[in-house]
Amino acid sequence: MTTTTPEATPGRRGRVATAKARHAAGRVAAVLGRSVAIFVPVFLVATFVTFALRSMSGLSPARIQLGEEATPEAIQRIEAEWGLDKPFLTQYWNWFTDVLHGQLGTSWVNGADISTLIGLGLGVSLSVATFALVIGVVAGFVLGTVAALRRTTVVDRAITGFVTVISVMPAFVVGIVLVAVLAVGFGLFPSAGYVPAGQGVGPWLAHITLPALALSFDVIADVARQLRSSLIAAYGENYVTGAVVRGLSPRRIFFGHVLRNGLGPALATIGQKFPALVGASVVTEWIFGLQGFGRFANDSAQAGDVPAVQGVLVVSIVLVVSFNLIINLVLARVMPASQRGV
Repeated sequence: MTTTTPEATPGRRGRVATAKARHAAGRVAAVLGRSVAIFVPVFLVATFVTFALRSMSGLSPARIQLGEEATPEAIQRIEAEWGLDKPFLTQYWNWFTDVLHGQLGTSWVNGADISTLIGLGLGVSLSVATFALVIGVVAGFVLGTVAALRRTTVVDRAITGFVTVISVMPAFVVGIVLVAVLAVGFGLFPSAGYVPAGQGVGPWLAHITLPALALSFDVIADVARQLRSSLIAAYGENYVTGAVVRGLSPRRIFFGHVLRNGLGPALATIGQKFPALVGASVVTEWIFGLQGFGRFANDSAQAGDVPAVQGVLVVSIVLVVSFNLIINLVLARVMPASQRGV
C-alpha cells in the first residue's frame, strides 16, 4: 500500500499554488490582450473622425485671429503657418504622430501648449472625480448591501426611496444647496476655489469636498441599486443553495459566494461613472469656481479652438479605456463566475 509522506503534502500544495498563480496570470494577460485589441481600432477610428470634424466644420485659426474681415491672402498665410494647406491625410498623420508622443498641439486662441492646459484642468477634475467616486462607492456599497440583506423590510424600502430621490437631483442643484448650507451658513468648507494637494492635504480636501459630494449622489444611487439587485439575484443561485446545504455560515456565504458574484453590475457601473465624472462636471465647476477639465472643454468649444477640443477628446478616450481596463482586471480577479466564463 502506498502512503503519503509528510513532504508530499507541502510539495503538492506548492504545485497547486503555482498552477493557480499561472492561471491568474493567464486571465490577466487575456484581459489585457482583449482590451488592447479593442482599444487600438477604437482609438484609430475615434481620432480620425475627431480630426475629420475639423475639416468639415470650416473653422480656421485665421478666422479666430483676424476676424471676419480677414483678406484671403492673410487667411492663406496663417493657414500655411499652421500646416492647414497640406493634404488632409498628411495633416492627420502629422497630428496623430504628435499625439502618440504626448503632444496635443497648440491652441488657436492663445498659442499655449494644449497638453499643459489640459494637464492643469485634468488635475483639478481628477481630484474631484476620484473623491466623488470614493464617496459614491462607499455609500452606495453600504446602502446596497444593507438593502439586499434586509430585502422586503422597512429598511429596504427606506433605502430604495432615498436612492430614488437622490438619483433625480441634478448635481448643480445639490451643489448650490451645499454651498448655501455648509459653506455660507455654517462656514465648514470654502465656497469656491481649488488648492493643489502639494500645498497641503487639509486645504486640498476642504476645497474638493463640496463639489465631490455634489457629484457623488448619482454614483451612490446607481451603485446602491445595481448592488442590491445583483446581490438579491446571487442569493437565488444554485451555488448559494449548495453552500447552505454544506452548512456554511451566513457570513461566509455572503463574503465568499454572494458578494464576489454580485459585484459585477456595480463594478461595471463604476467603470462608466468615473470618466463621466471627469468630463461632465462643467456646471459644477462653474458653481465652485474650479478651472477643471470639463470647463476647459466647454470654453474651448465655445471659442472654436479646434486643436484644444481634439486634445480633450483624445484624453477622454484614453480615460475611458484605461479605467474600464482597470475594472475588467478587478472583475477577473474577484468574480469566480467571470473566471469560469459564466
